Amino acid sequence: MHIYLINLDRRPDRLAAMMAQADRLDLELKRIPALDAATAQSGEIDCWFEAGGPLGEIPRGDKACLLSHRRAWQRFIASGEPHAVFLEDDVGLSQAAARFLGDDGWIPPNMAVVKLEHYGPPGQRILICDIAALQAQGKDFRIGRMLSRHTGAAAYILSRKAAELLLKEPRFDLPVDHLLFNPNNSRLFESLSPWQLLPAIARQEGGKSDIETTRKGLRVMGLAYAKRELVRLGYDVKLLPRQLAALLRGAKFVAMKLAA
Repeated sequence: MHIYLINLDRRPDRLAAMMAQADRLDLELKRIPALDAATAQSGEIDCWFEAGGPLGEIPRGDKACLLSHRRAWQRFIASGEPHAVFLEDDVGLSQAAARFLGDDGWIPPNMAVVKLEHYGPPGQRILICDIAALQAQGKDFRIGRMLSRHTGAAAYILSRKAAELLLKEPRFDLPVDHLLFNPNNSRLFESLSPWQLLPAIARQEGGKSDIETTRKGLRVMGLAYAKRELVRLGYDVKLLPRQLAALLRGAKFVAMKLAA
């Protein structure tokens, strides 16, 4: 199973750190040059995006990030492989990652997307159903289907079917992590039906993201900011009846943690 690493040309420091992790885990990374929001032409980026979306305007850095992931999806489809791993260059991998990233024999055939990371505060709870043990990977590992938002796209696996579905999109209206892992407003979430590895084997490091500076203007307190937050809250509330029904059918809120 190929492992694609998305990395900006101007961040050789991050590339070196990821290669060091890969050496420690005996993994091989295939580098994908990321599209740099700082130097790319606006026309090269904006033609792939709707003017607005469920979360409002998408920052330029997030747009470039999604298109960088799209480059990696294209490389995966060209490879002919059935599954691939996608990593961003600021992710930390646990020692257990070696068991999961070396081959895809542990992935059940019905799983198109597997989220490998824990994103958000420690102990964050996400709604999970159909939890199953992954005994071949160790007695402590399970996998479950995601029913609530758990964003972040620093470490995940796609099947060919999932990558082909994503590549058919002519224009996007969400950042890549919401597109993949936010049932509140992703049109593709139900079709992708992502699963979460429990516990996670990856977590974004605490350093400042390269795309953070492009988000500053959209985070200034004011009427536009308040409107965006109200819209997000509305999406959360809209999903509540489905989540309550899932809880009655046996779904559980699971506290996220990182494997050793």
